[in-house]
Amino acid sequence: MKTATAMFAAFAFAAVLASGSAFAAEKQLTPQQERMKSCNADPKAKTLKGDERKAFMSSCLKGDAAAAAPAAAPAKPMTQQEKMKACNADPKAKTLHGDERKTFMSSCLKGDAAAAAPAH
Repeated sequence: MKTATAMFAAFAFAAVLASGSAFAAEKQLTPQQERMKSCNADPKAKTLKGDERKAFMSSCLKGDAAAAAPAAAPAKPMTQQEKMKACNADPKAKTLHGDERKTFMSSCLKGDAAAAAPAH
């Protein structure tokens, strides 16, 4: 008798679980949930992280397609080594010698293009 009661209880428990999952499958998504699902499925959303993703998702959920595109990343400032390489590659640097070259390089490294031009 106990085994039949235990089996009935197990069957009843399984039926309750099955009906709960069936009910969840029938549940309709709200419009906000649909937008969230759509925005998450966007290929851009999968490549972004952090604040860029937050901004994208916020814009996408508001329905602002133009603003949903991620802004171009700000240009990374050049390192001193990169500046030296760029200034040395300048044709002017190759023709100058001594104090003129020193003045040119100093101005070029500061980013002052007008002052970098040698006065002849």
